[in-house]
Amino acid sequence: MFQDHRRRAAIAFALLFILYQAAEGVGARLLDNFAVQAAFMVAMVAVAWPLGRWLGFRGYDAYALGWQRSAPLLLAGGLALALLVKYVAVCVGMAFNVYLARAPVASPVAAVSFLSSIPWALVATFVPSLAEDILTRGFLYRAIRVRWLPWTFVLTSSVVYLLNHVYRLGAGPAEWTMLFCFGLAYAAAVVRTGSLWLAVGLHWGWNLANVLIDDILPYQVVSATWSAMISAAAHLTMLALLFALPPQHDRESLHPDPV
Repeated sequence: MFQDHRRRAAIAFALLFILYQAAEGVGARLLDNFAVQAAFMVAMVAVAWPLGRWLGFRGYDAYALGWQRSAPLLLAGGLALALLVKYVAVCVGMAFNVYLARAPVASPVAAVSFLSSIPWALVATFVPSLAEDILTRGFLYRAIRVRWLPWTFVLTSSVVYLLNHVYRLGAGPAEWTMLFCFGLAYAAAVVRTGSLWLAVGLHWGWNLANVLIDDILPYQVVSATWSAMISAAAHLTMLALLFALPPQHDRESLHPDPV
C-alpha cells in the first residue's frame, strides 16, 4: 500500500513539475506567448485537484489547502505582511544606494492606469504563487505522507524551492541565497500554521509588490547582488516574525477522511 502511494506521488509530482516548468520554458521562452504561459500555470493548479483525489485526499487538502475558517485570515495576513516588508525593503535599498529612486508619473491618467491594473495584477501574481507553493511546499508537507520534523521540512522545502527555479540558477550565489531565504520563510509559514495559506499569502504579496511597487515607489536597481541580499534579509525578517505564531503544524490531519 505504501509502495503504491509512493509510486503515485512520484507520478503526480512529475506531472505538476512538468506543467509548472512548461509555463516558462514553453510559454515564455520558446513561444514568447503570455496566453500559453498562463494556460500552463492555470492547468497546473487545476490538475492538482484530481491528482489530490488520486492520492487519496479530498482534493486540494492534499497540499494543506483545506478551506478552514482561518484560511482567509492567513491569506490576507500574509499578503499584507509581504507588501509592507517589500515597501520597507525598497526604502532601505534606497537609503543605502542599492536602488536609485525615479520620479513617479503624477497624472490622472497614471492614477487611473494604476488602479485599473490592480485586478489583473492580483490574478497574474496569485496563480503562479499558488502553483509554486503547491509544488514545493504543500505537496511535500502533506501529499507524500511523511511525518516531518519542522526543521527538516523547512530545509528540504527550501532546497526544492531553490532548485525549482531552473531558469535562474545560472544567476549565481547571490540569487541562490535569496531564493533559499525565500524558501525558509514560506516553508516556516507552513509548519507554524499547519496550512499552506499563510505561505501563499506571503509569496503572493511579495510577487504582487514587485508588480505594483513601480507605480508607488519607482526605482532602478544599482547593484543586483545587494538587491538580492536585501530581498533575502526581508524574508529572514518575515521568518523571525513567524515565530510570534504558536506552532500548530498538526492542525490538519495527515491522513485524509474517507471519500
